Amino acid sequence: MSMPSLLRRVGAAALVSALPALALPTHAFAQTPAAKSATTAPAAPDSVVATVNGAPVTAGDLAIAAEDPALSLPGVDEAAKQNLLVDYMIDLKVGAQAADAAKVGDSPEFKRKLAYFRDKLLLDDYLERESKKAVTPEAAKALYDQTVKAMKPEEEIHARHVLVENEDDAKKIAARLKGGEDFAKVAAEVSKDPGSKAEGGDLGWFAKDRMVAPFAEAAFKLPVGQVSDPVKTQFGWHVIKVEEKRTKPVPGFDEMKEQVDQYLARKAQQDMILKLRESAKIERTGAVAPPPPAIETKKP
Repeated sequence: MSMPSLLRRVGAAALVSALPALALPTHAFAQTPAAKSATTAPAAPDSVVATVNGAPVTAGDLAIAAEDPALSLPGVDEAAKQNLLVDYMIDLKVGAQAADAAKVGDSPEFKRKLAYFRDKLLLDDYLERESKKAVTPEAAKALYDQTVKAMKPEEEIHARHVLVENEDDAKKIAARLKGGEDFAKVAAEVSKDPGSKAEGGDLGWFAKDRMVAPFAEAAFKLPVGQVSDPVKTQFGWHVIKVEEKRTKPVPGFDEMKEQVDQYLARKAQQDMILKLRESAKIERTGAVAPPPPAIETKKP
């Protein structure tokens, strides 16, 4: 069993988890000949990049398509990406024209879908526009400071380990290490943990709750520089050495700014929805069945 399964490493995630929780309401491409290389200056939104039976495909259409998560093209250079987007828009126009000729848009079901997606786009754009007002440098710094202040100091250790299958082997390894052999060399020689063996058993820095309980209890009781007796977990038998101890450092504001801004935006969107619901006249007609009552669990 690899030690990464044992060690749940985290970095700035601790600060992210300390932010207040939010309960939010919540092609293939047919290839056509490549276009000429685009210039470095962005094209005007109304500039036509292709026509399909006389209907234009504009640079603005490509920009909207590029924002579609389904069309994410990681690792593709910009020129190739633009050509793929043009191909996609050509396919889209061809298909839409055929559907229009077949009167697909006249069906009640299609009209319901169209109304739904219109409402969704309106809401998405409205929330995005309005939530930007809440994401200010002052608000971000205030939230960061508030979150950091509420965080309790947490001890971390930097440790190494050797993982073997049975207690007898672990006792022999512990004796070798307590006799002065180099821990990193012994770990590289005999450890069964592929995740740390090549690093001489080095697990890096971790907090107590990032390890399974027996390992964590033994490791955090060890003085710096001391080698443990064998410790049993579900992964096997461990021999541990603590290299250093420290109070876990708090990620800096610049490191966390993106996550803080995202939280502020989500919080502003949630608040807006709640405020809109409060001011709206909402009547449930009973056409949709109410949720089932919560099942009470008996205390032992």
